[in-house]
Amino acid sequence: METIKPLREKRNTAILLIHCPDRQGILATVTEFLNKNQGNIIYLDQHVDRQEKIFYMRVEWELDGFAIPSEKIGEYFATLIGTPLKMNWKLYFSDEVPRMALFVSKMPHCLFDILARYAAGEWDVEIPVIISNHELLRPVADRFGIEFHYCPVTAENKEEMEKEEIKLLKEKNIDFVVLARYMQILSPDFVKQFPNKIINIHHSFLPAFAGAKPYHAAHERGVKIIGATSHYVTSDLDAGPIIEQDVTRSSHVDTIQKLIRKGRDLEKIVLSQAVYKHLQRKILVYNNRTVVFN
Repeated sequence: METIKPLREKRNTAILLIHCPDRQGILATVTEFLNKNQGNIIYLDQHVDRQEKIFYMRVEWELDGFAIPSEKIGEYFATLIGTPLKMNWKLYFSDEVPRMALFVSKMPHCLFDILARYAAGEWDVEIPVIISNHELLRPVADRFGIEFHYCPVTAENKEEMEKEEIKLLKEKNIDFVVLARYMQILSPDFVKQFPNKIINIHHSFLPAFAGAKPYHAAHERGVKIIGATSHYVTSDLDAGPIIEQDVTRSSHVDTIQKLIRKGRDLEKIVLSQAVYKHLQRKILVYNNRTVVFN
């Protein structure tokens, strides 16, 4: 299946994500650095956590006419600003297309939503591979022309399978991983390979309704709100930094099947919103929390 060309904004820009101890003049220092080097700023957002005394910033500027060559920007910024101000910073360029791997099991709703957006050209991303612990969704990968790898994970072979998966991800030069309803718990060793680069989705009944049938349990309690949460994966199960959440109302007239349908609609939308924000370089992680810029 041939994908439509991404609906990219034709821009040649650089993006800086910054967090550091707050002090007077940080904003002026960064913008002065860009202005002095003929950098036209097209986006700037910043936030100060008064309690933690941490400064956060995202700035994007045009590279056309910028005085510093792209390959030297990081070096100049580190020497003049980043190191003296004890900044944690990352530099990205708009012409760098991220490479995303999808992990799936049997449920297709999140996978189809992601692949539909990808095929429609909504996202500027490459998807070299889909990995699954079941064969069920192989035809979906084939339909979209994406390589599919079957890795049947069990308690006995989990370590071996994860080594194979990590090797494959590195061979494919994967930048980040999306768990599109992948029903396996990743080991801490796996997670360490991709810090803040694995995005997961789950219903928001946790921890009240854990287990295999949360919607059944929620139905029995007569819940009035159901939701979904997307977050980065850490070694603490379902406790990583939250990227996106949403809820919808439910009532006594909703059957279990209706609750499941509502929940799955939320899951695919919330996951796709989280992936898009990651692609836009609009997320900063600090102390297991996220700052998500507008």
